[in-house]
Amino acid sequence: MHTGITQAPFGQLPDGASITQFTLANANGMVVKIIDFGGVITELHAPDREGRFADVVLGFDTLEPYRGDSPYFGALIGRYGNRIGKGRFTLDGKAFQLPTNNGNNHLHGGPAGFDKVRWNAAIDGDSLRLSYRSVDGEQGYPGNLDATVVYTLTDDNELVVRFHAVSDRPTPVNLTQHSYFNLAGEGDILGHELSIDADAFVPIDAESIPLGALAQVAGTPFDFRTPRPIGERIGQPDKQLRHGLGYDHNFALNKPNGKTMTRAARVVEPGSGRVLELYTEEPGVQFYSGNFLDGTLKGKGRSYAHRSGFCLEPQHFPDSPNQPQFPNTILRPGEVYQTVSRFRFSVEK
Repeated sequence: MHTGITQAPFGQLPDGASITQFTLANANGMVVKIIDFGGVITELHAPDREGRFADVVLGFDTLEPYRGDSPYFGALIGRYGNRIGKGRFTLDGKAFQLPTNNGNNHLHGGPAGFDKVRWNAAIDGDSLRLSYRSVDGEQGYPGNLDATVVYTLTDDNELVVRFHAVSDRPTPVNLTQHSYFNLAGEGDILGHELSIDADAFVPIDAESIPLGALAQVAGTPFDFRTPRPIGERIGQPDKQLRHGLGYDHNFALNKPNGKTMTRAARVVEPGSGRVLELYTEEPGVQFYSGNFLDGTLKGKGRSYAHRSGFCLEPQHFPDSPNQPQFPNTILRPGEVYQTVSRFRFSVEK
């Protein structure tokens, strides 16, 4: 079995810069493909209970759709994952205005966030190291931010994602990975069985901005403390489900000891037996049920219909720069932002 990292061309940007696709393979036949545009995971092949492999992430065959109005398929997100209300925040007494690219609000770093830039790539043993300098004022953010993301595919069938950043001015930072998964490799994700280790979630208003206080999941369609099919309660007459058009909410993970690596979520696809477990140091995970997919996007021989993929985005909470009661997302000079998440694949017999 060939392991390690290989590379191949994946198109060109308008300025002539070449984009490369890196293929990470492990001893068990798992394969992950990543491009240096947006740090996008374009393919992830995992075995089912019979040993048959399928590509379990949504994505495109070519570079152009990723450059266009892609719904962040597989991308690295920064400087700030999720939403900032009205694109505004005040930091150390100074007001900042970010571009609003999601109605009245700022989403996922803006229209030209980390998902839309070319990262500098280097192969470091069995890991792919991507680095990017976000200059002072880019997308409205203060300070020069030097970000590094390291992808490693282990022989335990884990995709490990390590984030690191430093800044020369105080700035909000909330980096995440935005893959859409479908563990069946086709169809919708409503039969996938999900559990999330969270007693509380972050309620949102009609524009998906946090209302401020956490809400207990008990007695609501957001209670995934024991495994439930994603589609079991998604159509219930619940105000929060209406606001998100389904699930598009941040869950406050149960973290008794603060920043420790814990299992945030587990997903089982009963037909194939494929299992995805997310372990993270982050305080939250955004669970998104693919509500805005409508069949217009096509890639890899598939049409991405409504709820044909789900996201589990490890992160800090949305709108934290405006919500002082939430865990801090301000990175200051001399501090180091670092966090690790692990996406572990296995099968259930």
